[in-house]
Amino acid sequence: MTLEAFLACIHLLALLTMVVFLSSEAALCRTEWMNAAVVQRLARLDMIFGIAAVAVLATGLMRVFLGAKGAGWYVSQPLFHLKMALFITGALLSFKPTVVFRRWLRQLRDNGSLPAAAEVQSTRKWIMWQAHLIPVIAAVAVFYARGW
Repeated sequence: MTLEAFLACIHLLALLTMVVFLSSEAALCRTEWMNAAVVQRLARLDMIFGIAAVAVLATGLMRVFLGAKGAGWYVSQPLFHLKMALFITGALLSFKPTVVFRRWLRQLRDNGSLPAAAEVQSTRKWIMWQAHLIPVIAAVAVFYARGW
């Protein structure tokens, strides 16, 4: 049970880290706040968000394969498959902002230009889609963990 508790704790810590850094991205990715420091900070926040997302996935897989319930229990749960599909959807949604932030950083370094307002607004929408998906994933997890 100690391993199960440890894995659950690390999984939750990774999830909360992911939420904090995604929220920070959403807060900073605004046309009225865009400047060189924000472009650099967004790229850094996104990198940490990505690391946290990988940690969520890794700790989740460890819970599946090393946890008390065992892989057979998880695989037999339809909501587990929904949770994984939603997580993959979130990962796919995160690719566009990551690519955009890297491009903004490259443009800033190359010629000092800042992103256009329309692109900032569009990128923020992608971030908000991710941010709104995370509570849905958490709700599904709560239900399947209780055997629904």
